[in-house]
Amino acid sequence: MNEKKLAVVFPGVGYHADKPLLYYSRKLAVQYGYEVICAEYGQLPSGIKGDAKKMYGAFEQALAHVEEQLSGTDFAACGRVLFLSKSIGTAVAAAYDAKCRIGAGHVYYTPVEASFQAIGTEGIVFHGTADDWADTKTIQRECEKRGLPLFLTEGANHSMETGDALKDLEILHTIMEETERYIRKFSA
Repeated sequence: MNEKKLAVVFPGVGYHADKPLLYYSRKLAVQYGYEVICAEYGQLPSGIKGDAKKMYGAFEQALAHVEEQLSGTDFAACGRVLFLSKSIGTAVAAAYDAKCRIGAGHVYYTPVEASFQAIGTEGIVFHGTADDWADTKTIQRECEKRGLPLFLTEGANHSMETGDALKDLEILHTIMEETERYIRKFSA
């Protein structure tokens, strides 16, 4: 089996690859021997929150950019492919994986509800109960349907933060422990 491992980071609209969830999950992937590519979407429209049409347009644009950016990537030459995604990036990662039949492992940070139109049965999901981009009961139901482990954080927002810096660091630590556990198991 090929030992080459590739991780692709799919950021959110305002949550780039150097923000905490993606920064540290990327570092974990590197520790497990993954080469990392950060997907780029180009300039996405603003004001998409709560506007299904704008959100779908942003998703389509992001997916088109990712398809172009990754067109020369030989996923078949990789022994393992891991997708680390945040917010709208969860929809892009899931749709890209399904379309290209990559069979990637997925770490979904704060998926938007529409992401579940593409999310399959592989991966883990993180969601905060104060996330105003996605309803907690909907996320729970969709994860249950797919048998996806869901890690809920009480009172955390769409960035998995509460506003209390020290508590947010504890939350981040817990999330990264679960992320590391998933990456270790998926990489074995």
